[in-house]
Amino acid sequence: MRWGHHLSRAYWGSGLGRPAPPSDEWTSFVIHWSRPLQGEHPLGSPRAFVRHHGSSVESTPPPGRHTQLFRSQSATEAIQKHRRNLAEWFSRLPREERQFGPSFALDTVHVDPVIRESTPDELLRPPAELALEQQQPLAPGLPPLALAQLFDPDACGRQVQTVVLYGTVGTGKSTLVRKMVLDWCYGRLPAFELLIPFSCEDLSSLGSAPASLCQLVAQRYAPLKEVLPLMAAAGSRLLFVLHGLERLNLDFRLADTGLCSDPQAPGAPAAIIVNLLRKYMLPEASILVTTRPSAVGRIPSKYVGRYGEICGFSDTNLQKLYFQLRLNQPDCGQGAGGAGVSTTPAQRDNLVQMLSRNLEGHHQIAAACFLPSYCWLVCATLHFLHAPTPAGQTLTSIYTSFLRLNFSGETLDSTDPSNLSLMAYAARTMGKLAYEGVSSRKTYFSEEDVQGCLEAGIRTEEEFQQLHVFRRDALRFFLAPCVEPGHLGSFVFTVPAMQEYLAALYIVLGLHKTTLQRVGKEVAEMVGRVGEDVSLVLGIVTKLLPLRILPVLFNLLKVVPRVFGRVAGKSREAVAQAMVLEMFREEDYYNDDVLDQMGASILGVEGPRRHPDEPPDDEVFELFPMFMGGLLSAHNRAVLAQLGCPIKTMDALENAQAIKKKLGKLGRQLLPPSELLDHLFFHYEFQNQRFSAEVLSSLRQLNLAGVRMTPLKCTVVAAVLGSRKHSLDEVNLASCQLDPAGLRTLTPVLLCARKLGLQLNSLGPEACRDLRDLLLHDQCQITTLRLSNNPLTAAGVALLMEGLAGNTSLTHLSLLHTGLGDEGLELLAAQLDSNRQLRELNVAYNGAGDTAALALAKAARKHPSLELLHLYFNELSSEGRQVLRDLGAAAEGGAQVVVSLTEGTAVSQYWSMILGEVQRNLHSWDRARVRRHLELLLRDLEDSRGATLNLWYKAQLLRVEGEVKALLEQLGTTGS
Repeated sequence: MRWGHHLSRAYWGSGLGRPAPPSDEWTSFVIHWSRPLQGEHPLGSPRAFVRHHGSSVESTPPPGRHTQLFRSQSATEAIQKHRRNLAEWFSRLPREERQFGPSFALDTVHVDPVIRESTPDELLRPPAELALEQQQPLAPGLPPLALAQLFDPDACGRQVQTVVLYGTVGTGKSTLVRKMVLDWCYGRLPAFELLIPFSCEDLSSLGSAPASLCQLVAQRYAPLKEVLPLMAAAGSRLLFVLHGLERLNLDFRLADTGLCSDPQAPGAPAAIIVNLLRKYMLPEASILVTTRPSAVGRIPSKYVGRYGEICGFSDTNLQKLYFQLRLNQPDCGQGAGGAGVSTTPAQRDNLVQMLSRNLEGHHQIAAACFLPSYCWLVCATLHFLHAPTPAGQTLTSIYTSFLRLNFSGETLDSTDPSNLSLMAYAARTMGKLAYEGVSSRKTYFSEEDVQGCLEAGIRTEEEFQQLHVFRRDALRFFLAPCVEPGHLGSFVFTVPAMQEYLAALYIVLGLHKTTLQRVGKEVAEMVGRVGEDVSLVLGIVTKLLPLRILPVLFNLLKVVPRVFGRVAGKSREAVAQAMVLEMFREEDYYNDDVLDQMGASILGVEGPRRHPDEPPDDEVFELFPMFMGGLLSAHNRAVLAQLGCPIKTMDALENAQAIKKKLGKLGRQLLPPSELLDHLFFHYEFQNQRFSAEVLSSLRQLNLAGVRMTPLKCTVVAAVLGSRKHSLDEVNLASCQLDPAGLRTLTPVLLCARKLGLQLNSLGPEACRDLRDLLLHDQCQITTLRLSNNPLTAAGVALLMEGLAGNTSLTHLSLLHTGLGDEGLELLAAQLDSNRQLRELNVAYNGAGDTAALALAKAARKHPSLELLHLYFNELSSEGRQVLRDLGAAAEGGAQVVVSLTEGTAVSQYWSMILGEVQRNLHSWDRARVRRHLELLLRDLEDSRGATLNLWYKAQLLRVEGEVKALLEQLGTTGS
């Protein structure tokens, strides 16, 4: 095997040899090869390939065939030009792959799926045995086939000239074809001197229009016109690649497809392919065919030298290798919004290690990654969760693009005149199963459940044939046998989130209808068509006959369509109600947000696993409403229309109105932080600023405390709330693991806040640079800024003071436990007068001594607006605390200095605030240091109680002493 990449069949497109399409034209590669090659594109030096056993790089020409056939200079130049054009085309990256980084190249990060040699007898097994079984293991002692061995002699020593590779959707057929083409382009496939690839989708688009083989080649590969007369002499060193044979209707009966051996004789494209496969035209040429399992039988077995079943990544080591190559790619330079966020090599290695451990311990995800397509989806999802997010990319768009890469242009059965889209059939059948699972809150399905959804409504022979094709070609793509203990024999969706995506797709496509709706719609349409004509005729008749009551009756028929419209509207409201209730389920209020849930499902949960005897948690389907919103966005609707699943604009508008109506009612309630983020993520998936602005206009508090704010979550919050016109009363981002890049991303939201809480975020001096810019912004509305428990240090405070000097809104600033020390407090004392609006400053627990604290207290007393200065829990001596108390009592006016729980012989009015601060931070502060400060406070209380004769004061002091002793006991218990 050799390292390479999984490429979707959507990559086969038109314009081979033409200039590369613009980056934003994501539909440019979902078309046929219908343009001739033109222009010369330098091949350049081939990329360095990492060799692995079984690589086609090691392929050598058969003995006695080393002589070059195309000896003339013109023929050699034509072949080289053909190589350059093919390499230039097949090296182009679709938009979905460019997200993996600028250095990402498909030809260097490919892992070959396992190819198992099979026999015609296996292909003749009854379809029931192939329905939902796991992939058959390789026979003992039978190694997998490598690309270099496909055309080796068979067991009887006969030379193999025709190879048929077949596999279900998602196993990597297009990957292998592309890999062989690039290998040949770079001279690493010397067994073949000329390679001519054909897309059967392209050939089928020509219909029965007559054209010769030479014309078909010349139209698509203009440089080969020079060598067309020499094709017959090339023998087995000429390789035809026929990709996607299921798109062609081949008829091998002589009565319908006559014999033809002349490559220049015109005929239908299907007839030319039949004669090539018969070995009647160019009998010595080598042919490689890829197809889906249902179409393997279209070629009689006597014309096939070897069958190979593409078995995907049946070995977890191949899965790990794929993930390692994919996830270790350098990131695209700038993150969303130009924040410049990128993952480090250590973070990427950690992702790979966590994923590898989950593959080893969680067999269901390993079963899902059996298909290379789902390995791609896992990588794309992890990249979305942990790497810079391209503008406009959503989770729904990743899943929609994933389906487009695998199903674009795919019809269920090319022999069926209805030309039904394979994705449309999957949405109807698998979507029904998925929605029934979401409705009944289950993820495990019995075979009866699956059969019931697949066979629902089937009445004709054509429908049974469609079901047979779907079972053979695509059922394994969506469903996998469950390998978890206790659920053996049942089936699950290959990726759990795919169930919720298909359920949402089933709803937005309008496929979920009750019996009343189905019958009512037909009756309403019929009555609506007939009623108007009948009323017109009777209107004329009643002028001659006294039957005036009849037009009145028939006019009532016109009301029927309107009544049905109201019934349909009620159905949409019911779906919207169910979606909103799923989003705001109280049972899910205190679980992780949906993005963390998705990451945990892929990477696993670190720590002890659940005991088998414990009752399982209720199934959570919080992605279902997210996908419903995402599928209604214009971009996803356009992609789904290409897949044969169009969502009408009016239907999307009516669904959006119903959702907005329900969200407006339930969205006003105060939500826990994780649920609030899920609500914002729904709006991010919807990608409709006007909709979000109307629904979120009543939001006044953004409380995300405790939510781990990854770069993606910061992007989500900024995208949804960054353009709002209404200010936020409070933004609480305490304990969110924020970093400077996250602050920069969230700047548009922070500018709307009046109170901003950034406690417990490990923000250092670098973050103070961004906070300074925030305070200096002309739209800044912040009045209260809490930065406690962040290692700002004196260097950070210097930057903050620059922001305070030019800020006119800030009145309350908390720098509690920020590591300022003497230097920080002296800096504050020197520059405090540069701000004239500050009213409260908290610099408690900063390790400052008497001198620095006294300097700041004197500056605070002189400040024109400062009213309160917090200095408790600093390294103050008894004399220093007394001096500060005397300073506060020396004169009227000026800031009040809080250094203890007492004021003279009375309890300080701020005692509850001080002890509350200690209580909140008891587990994060240094225990020994906190204990020492509490003991000093306790001694102050006892001294004050002994110095006063006022019984009321004594009672208050005793009460506060009790609170301090309780904290000391709690601290001792926590420490032990």
